[in-house]
Amino acid sequence: MILYIHGFASCGDSTKTRLLKTHFGETEVLSPDVPVEPDTAMAALRRVIEQYDISLLIGSSLGGFYATALSSEFGLDAVLINPSVHPYQTLAPYVGTNTFWCSGEPFEWKSEYLLQLARIAETMRLPDARLLVLLQTGDELLDYKVAEAVYEGYEVVVETGGNHRFENLGAYLERIETFYRDA
Repeated sequence: MILYIHGFASCGDSTKTRLLKTHFGETEVLSPDVPVEPDTAMAALRRVIEQYDISLLIGSSLGGFYATALSSEFGLDAVLINPSVHPYQTLAPYVGTNTFWCSGEPFEWKSEYLLQLARIAETMRLPDARLLVLLQTGDELLDYKVAEAVYEGYEVVVETGGNHRFENLGAYLERIETFYRDA
């Protein structure tokens, strides 16, 4: 079973989620709404992993950061899509009121959440498990070169162009499936 972990201000019922569920099957992909507070998010994701037979993590942006930490903790393979490497820095400008992309509902992003992310990063080590890292040079929010350097030694794909949302994910579904099935 696959656990998809969405990014900042997204939700469990996103375009990527629907794409993954269409390709792998509704019952093969879990995609919960991840709590805003990082410590709460990590606790909730750990419970999902412990409750279900998860064999692959897929994380996008902030979800890629969480997936890296969980991959290391649980020894699970992961696919990272334009992952955030230093979210305690890159999410600093969002402290305050934000809006969820999926629902339009407002939520608060607090400075203490940046500290929680920094603590997660301090204790996190790169996983022994397999990683497939998908990066696009046109990511307007995160410098792909940072992730490329951090994940050197893993399977890293750098595509010219694109954007932070990695909107052509459909072109990579077969590659993700091969990675998943070859575990």
